[in-house]
Amino acid sequence: MITVYIGLGSNLANPAQQLVEARNAIIHLEHCQLTAQSSLYCSVPMGPQDQPNYINAVVVINTQLDALDLLDALQSIENQHGRERIVRWGSRTLDLDILLYGNQQIDLPRLTVPHYGLTEREFVLHPMLEISPELTLPGGESLAELCQQVPLNGMKKIQFTNW
Repeated sequence: MITVYIGLGSNLANPAQQLVEARNAIIHLEHCQLTAQSSLYCSVPMGPQDQPNYINAVVVINTQLDALDLLDALQSIENQHGRERIVRWGSRTLDLDILLYGNQQIDLPRLTVPHYGLTEREFVLHPMLEISPELTLPGGESLAELCQQVPLNGMKKIQFTNW
């Protein structure tokens, strides 16, 4: 089994509920077992600022799926939630990113792991820290040290009944 960290994000169509439904879909993937989940966080958009704030979280699964099969499964979940890839960093109903796939470093046309923006994005680093405070990334960086360097930018935990 491989331990995988998955980032979840949404800023359209009831974002918190989108994340709940995505987490539930991930739980039901074959050969996948949810082992941890962060709180939900509200964060400002990374891209164009003329869009709603995001709701983000990170889940951890153990899986037997290889990285590309998992990517296909996650993209299928995104598509079922109406994901459209129109504007880079634009509004979206659902975004699911493989942040870490074990300790592997993957550089394929369809998939880069660790996720290419992982070390700069508060909306994945801080939720990951909540789950795994002692984590070291495949490149040797301490998650705790990265979080000290990356400000919260107004990101806040939120409460959502179904999470």
